[in-house]
Amino acid sequence: MLISDTLNQAMNDQIGDELMASNQYLNIASYFDSETLPELADFFFRQSDEERMHALKIVRYVLDAGGTVAVPALEAPAKDITSAEMAAQMALDWELEVTKKINALMDLAIKENDHIAQESLQWFVNEQLEEVSSMDSLLGVIRRAGENQLLLVEEYMVRRSAAEAGSPEA
Repeated sequence: MLISDTLNQAMNDQIGDELMASNQYLNIASYFDSETLPELADFFFRQSDEERMHALKIVRYVLDAGGTVAVPALEAPAKDITSAEMAAQMALDWELEVTKKINALMDLAIKENDHIAQESLQWFVNEQLEEVSSMDSLLGVIRRAGENQLLLVEEYMVRRSAAEAGSPEA
């Protein structure tokens, strides 16, 4: 076995956190869909899928390292989203929390001198920079637009998606 019991348990906890994030983003996407903001809804539906893929990436690592996967019980995500700003703030707060948790996993892998785990976790460390930056930018755009101008945020999301896809429309 290439993974310690301690790191195995911490990885299982992170699997739960990633799945919880997926569920939270699903709720946020549903909020935006109910507000007829399809670009924001699609963004958070994609984020939900991405968080699930993060969980699966950790599952695969644990299994490949000879560990045991034990998905923890998940807390229900917050349901009472009342504004776009609240939704984006929730997303940013969660990504900041996940960054702390990923850093703690990396610290544990370093403490255990587990170079394989460190290599695997480095991808997540780098991913968190993108996730936090993305959510922080989105929150800023929503705040600047204001709740009465969310169609401007929708336009921003269209341009952002085009830029990420390399479209000349960006």
